[in-house]
Amino acid sequence: MRHRCAGNRLGRTTSHRIAMMKNMANSLLLHERIVTTPAKAKVVKPFVEKLITLAKEDNQATRRRAFAALRDKAMTTKLFDTIGPRFKSRPGGYCRILHLSKNRLGDNGERVIFELVERSEVEAAT
Repeated sequence: MRHRCAGNRLGRTTSHRIAMMKNMANSLLLHERIVTTPAKAKVVKPFVEKLITLAKEDNQATRRRAFAALRDKAMTTKLFDTIGPRFKSRPGGYCRILHLSKNRLGDNGERVIFELVERSEVEAAT
């Protein structure tokens, strides 16, 4: 029986998977758009959306919770100063996953664009 075994393990150990999620969340918050595989994007999406929901209310407790998840002071600051206020009026659905038609060259793996819905003008231009 598979009781309480929900979630995709992605063929990694627990520590590797947690580190990968933190790194992908940091990269997404830094660049506001990354290219990855569909499985990784589906695993990281709830993690990032919960962080953005935290950032909508700026106080010391929520900053500490976000820093505990990200472990990066610069990304925590960006999350609360720019990204949180941008999504203040939005009730949810901060990220989108767009499938790319061309697969990865090395192993023919599927690729997706994982991005924030409302990107800044500077990031959208690049």
